[in-house]
Amino acid sequence: MIPLHILVTAGPTREFFDTVRFISNPSTGKMGYALAAAAQKRGHRVVLVTGPVALQPPPGVETVHVTTAAQMAVAAKRAFRQADAAILTAAVCDYRPHRQLHHKLRKQPRPRPILLEPTEDIAASLGRRKAKRLIIGFAMEDHDHHAHAQQKLVKKRCDAIVLNGPENVGADRAVIEILTADGQWHPKTKGTKPQLAANIIKLLETLKSKK
Repeated sequence: MIPLHILVTAGPTREFFDTVRFISNPSTGKMGYALAAAAQKRGHRVVLVTGPVALQPPPGVETVHVTTAAQMAVAAKRAFRQADAAILTAAVCDYRPHRQLHHKLRKQPRPRPILLEPTEDIAASLGRRKAKRLIIGFAMEDHDHHAHAQQKLVKKRCDAIVLNGPENVGADRAVIEILTADGQWHPKTKGTKPQLAANIIKLLETLKSKK
């Protein structure tokens, strides 16, 4: 097995509408960190681009800390230039406030609308740049699971999509299904996140060997 240079993204992003308040999600980064550790254990070089989480980076893994979706996009695209593959587990916020106040918004006894604008689709951006590189994406779905995962695989030009649900967020164990670009759904698998991560890294190695 030839060692690979692998980009892993992990954790949530935070999108601020004033100096202290933000929009985010409950991603803990556990799966992304488990994947970085599993890849490093297999002898691969890993760059971990991570949003804010309460985890220590795996030893020996180059780690880039970011906060917002825009910061993650810049760091991921930079790391992807030298990478052979990317595993995109980060729960990047799909929207951010159109305007960020440079002071704390004072509480008032009336509704305050917040105008949202879309953030960059990092997986799709890397997909357009991938050439012979390999991308494994993640799909967090709570309905029409298979259909949405299939749409994401095509739209983002991924070589595989890992389908999981909200029940996996923050848990030490998870249940996943994997769809590969040949249209094959791999059997549903459950286990600890390190166990699942090891299986995903082996799948990446297999897919890369066929590129």
